[in-house]
Amino acid sequence: MAELIELKEIEERVILFGVSLGDGDDTERSLAELAELIKTAGAVTVGRVIQNRDRIHPGTYLGKGKIEEIKELLWENDATGVVCDDELSPVQLRNLEDALETKVMDRTMVILDIFAARAKTREGKLQVELAQLKYRAARLVGLRSSLSRLGGGIGTRGPGEKKLEMDRRLIHERISQLKGELKEVERHRQVQRRQRERTHTKVASIVGYTNAGKSTLLNRLTDAGILAEDKLFATLDPTTRSLVLPGGQSILLTDTVGFIRKLPHHLIEAFKSTLEEAKYSDIILHVVDCSNPQMDIQMHVVYETLKELQVTDKTMVTVFNKTDREGADTILKDLSADYQVRLSAKTGQGTDALCEVLETILRDDRIYLEKVYGYGEAGRIQSIRKYGELLEEEYQEEGILVKAYVPAELYGQLV
Repeated sequence: MAELIELKEIEERVILFGVSLGDGDDTERSLAELAELIKTAGAVTVGRVIQNRDRIHPGTYLGKGKIEEIKELLWENDATGVVCDDELSPVQLRNLEDALETKVMDRTMVILDIFAARAKTREGKLQVELAQLKYRAARLVGLRSSLSRLGGGIGTRGPGEKKLEMDRRLIHERISQLKGELKEVERHRQVQRRQRERTHTKVASIVGYTNAGKSTLLNRLTDAGILAEDKLFATLDPTTRSLVLPGGQSILLTDTVGFIRKLPHHLIEAFKSTLEEAKYSDIILHVVDCSNPQMDIQMHVVYETLKELQVTDKTMVTVFNKTDREGADTILKDLSADYQVRLSAKTGQGTDALCEVLETILRDDRIYLEKVYGYGEAGRIQSIRKYGELLEEEYQEEGILVKAYVPAELYGQLV
């Protein structure tokens, strides 16, 4: 009987490198986050190198001395590649590959690789493929040699692998095709938005840094049953669920893709239709991991990304999550928020306070109505129950006395 041979994928061992451009630079922390991304992508970090420079070298990113140092580390640690903490230009990528004679990747490639592995819906897969192809179109010459030499691993996952051997013309044709398909998806999303407007349902988008606990919060509030892991970008595809608040009012909650520092430009472009859910929502729930030492930096990244997406003039609720964890910050303040709530999505402690805040916001956007309806006008009361907040209903001789808060756009039809 032939002996069975166990086939195991070769584990990638990589060295991380970045450039520090002066005091106050957080390259050390950024590399630590890159190591987390590498772990999520299924590789192992075996070394880190930081070079202090006045500016990034236009041709090789690093100086000659550091390149030699990394070459030594590659040999000493039996590493299979290197990863840059910034996005490399095509020239830098090719020159580093020639100098190091190994697989060279950058932060963007790692993030795209994770997204390719995590995309489950048709829209998610289309968006990831578009981002990958746009990124690779400019780097096709540099990538072709390294990927054919090393095969597999980070940067080759998802649709990108089979597209690499296409010439530029075919890649650009595929990009146009993907854009067309995504426009169709966007049209469908606009129809859904119009339906929500007709039903006078308010929408709250859950945003935040990756791994802040957005999916866990959605699961806690609505039993959505979506994957929630202690990993970067554990969930990628947006999920919308309805939440009935204690007072009877309904609100739609939409989970969005997590933000991260140096979020690739191609990714923001490709995921614009998904991320724009925040733009068209009424309320932003900004989930913050208050146990993370880099909480302030992460909050800044979220606000900058929202600004880039032109998400402004929204009611902002900052949800300080993970208060059950050791090391959770006790002094919590967000001057950019309209409301602040402390909670633990994991244990459920504090979620009642969040529901109260949501009810307050919905009520502030509604008009108080007190009216006696004849018994033949029961249909109007049904509309109040469905779209408003019914406070009191009293059956009297001349009709039904109703006290309620109703949407402003519905008020004219009810008086």
